[in-house]
Amino acid sequence: MTLQPTTTRPTTPTVPTTESVIATAATPHRKKSRPEERRAGRPRAALSRAAIGLEAEFAVVMDGHQVRPETLFSSPTKIVRQPMMHRTGRSYHLPTGSAVYFDTGVIELATPVVELESGCAARAGRLLWESILFLRQELDAWERGELKQVQLTGFSTHYNISFDLPEAERGHHRSVEKLAYLLTHVLPAPVMLLAANRRSTGIGVRPRGNRIEVTADFTPDAGLMIATATVIVGITRAVMRWPTYELEELARHDLPTFAELRPEKHSTRQGWVARYSSYPENPFVSDVDAPIWATRGGERLSLRTIAGRTIRYFSPSIRAIADPLTLRLIGAVARGRVPSLLELPDRPDTYMDVGHRCRWEDLFPERMLPRSKYERILLHAVSGDPLMMKPDVYTPTGMRGWSHVVFRRERDHTRHVFSLDDLLQHLRGWGVASRRARRGAVRRRPR
Repeated sequence: MTLQPTTTRPTTPTVPTTESVIATAATPHRKKSRPEERRAGRPRAALSRAAIGLEAEFAVVMDGHQVRPETLFSSPTKIVRQPMMHRTGRSYHLPTGSAVYFDTGVIELATPVVELESGCAARAGRLLWESILFLRQELDAWERGELKQVQLTGFSTHYNISFDLPEAERGHHRSVEKLAYLLTHVLPAPVMLLAANRRSTGIGVRPRGNRIEVTADFTPDAGLMIATATVIVGITRAVMRWPTYELEELARHDLPTFAELRPEKHSTRQGWVARYSSYPENPFVSDVDAPIWATRGGERLSLRTIAGRTIRYFSPSIRAIADPLTLRLIGAVARGRVPSLLELPDRPDTYMDVGHRCRWEDLFPERMLPRSKYERILLHAVSGDPLMMKPDVYTPTGMRGWSHVVFRRERDHTRHVFSLDDLLQHLRGWGVASRRARRGAVRRRPR
């Protein structure tokens, strides 16, 4: 994804490997359910609501040298001081709700699913950056105990969007694979302008079953990352509604796409990458305002103009899921009022020490942007809050992917699994049991 001589991920493919966010939620669990699980309701194969999720990968640099987190820490439990809910395999849930795990030489953070609605990209970005801040604070404590210095170097960000086209509307011309290839021609200009830097080498789009995954460099600015997510989700959801995903469909829309773009097939996994070598010139080091790019419509435009016109074309879909603050930032970068990272002399130094040089500044406090319902369920579950579902009390004990919560029924200690959709109607009951227990303890307290 980037030319990073000091932070190169070992044996990294062009589009980095990542654990599922949306597809994990959309894939049915194949393990045979227990009798008590069947009584609780058979887990559904997919969430009923379209959702998004973000992932970020970080290389670990200790005392100036890149190290493998698997070798240095062996497990995330050696970094985080408090107990964490185990998720699956070697991944765990942070108190923020995101998952943390080691993946082939990098530390990866993956947010829980956030349902598609106004402000969803800001919510997902907030979740990711809160998790980065939490992980950085735990590493600070580790440093004090070990007398070592550890830096998190940004590697990549993955933007995941549900592909929830009804089965009856799918076909040879409307498959997730065709959609990914089509998006490889539509997304690069706006994603480059908002998220990339002068050392970037490509924007990738990968079909992942019931989701689309867009990959780019890690963006060491929370506002720009949220702006990127907003544009990616808005464009992807709009293109998803097109009658066909064949390239010929581009001619029916007034989109200034690159005429000479030749996406490269990924060498080891499905997907495509619009690499610097896919263009006649390297767009990541070219002047963003120079009109050097031939378009399919016969014009010669600058990268900023192509990005700006693409954003304006998809403005209704982008506005439908955007928050006002992010909309203003997108417009400011597109018009040149706020500089793109591509306009800086080099990749910003903040990229090299994420959590210290770039931090989460609470851009979206909860009073401004409340947590989504899926978020609230995940946060209750990860915190182990008892759930009152009359007449019983259930205590969360684990997660099954991103879409199901595992409970222990306190009456008989049987195991039950409920989907996030099942739990939506019980949100008000979450915390009732714990509040009742606290009131009972106060009444029993000796005077």
